[in-house]
Amino acid sequence: MGPRQVLAMATAMASVASVSAAQSGSGVVPLAPTQPGGLPADFQVARTGRGAPAAWSVVADPNAQGGQVLVQTSTDQTDYRFPLAIYGGVTAANVEVTVRFKAVGGRIDRAGGIAVRLADPDNYYVLRANALEDNVNFYRVVQGSRREIHGVSAKVTSDQWHTLSLRAEGDRFTVGFDGATLFTATDRTFAGAGKVALWTKADSVTQFDGLTIRALP
Repeated sequence: MGPRQVLAMATAMASVASVSAAQSGSGVVPLAPTQPGGLPADFQVARTGRGAPAAWSVVADPNAQGGQVLVQTSTDQTDYRFPLAIYGGVTAANVEVTVRFKAVGGRIDRAGGIAVRLADPDNYYVLRANALEDNVNFYRVVQGSRREIHGVSAKVTSDQWHTLSLRAEGDRFTVGFDGATLFTATDRTFAGAGKVALWTKADSVTQFDGLTIRALP
């Protein structure tokens, strides 16, 4: 299925999905696990690409806002491997997402990101910051193939909390990092509503905290 077919499918789903968004809650997403070492409520694990399955769990961190963080712990070094923690509580096309992340490990990659308009693990937009490359890039992922839309250089320090934000409104996307707007970009590949997810790459061990999701009109 090519980009135009994906776009047509997403547009056809938009009217149904927008009803789901209106009925879903938005705001701060609790990251407390349903059981020790487990996942928070309404999250499911997936992976784009190849390699070992994603491994997400909640661990204690006294420096986190709620005393706990959601972390991807697998150190599989497959380069084209993108673990996802998908939140099922909000389905929306127009959405604003903010999260704190801390890249604590990874030899191949050391990245954290936000996915929006996720139709499935192979079709979505993703904004990611990379502590090995010191940049913040915005991509579309179509049928599992990732293509950069726009990116900029930015200092992303390992073992330090950073804030990443993405606002999606129609074909316009606004990217923020550590409280400042970095850039805006436009793209029409995915017009319909979808899920929000947290994202990492390859062997990145990345912690997430303070996830906020706000569905927009």
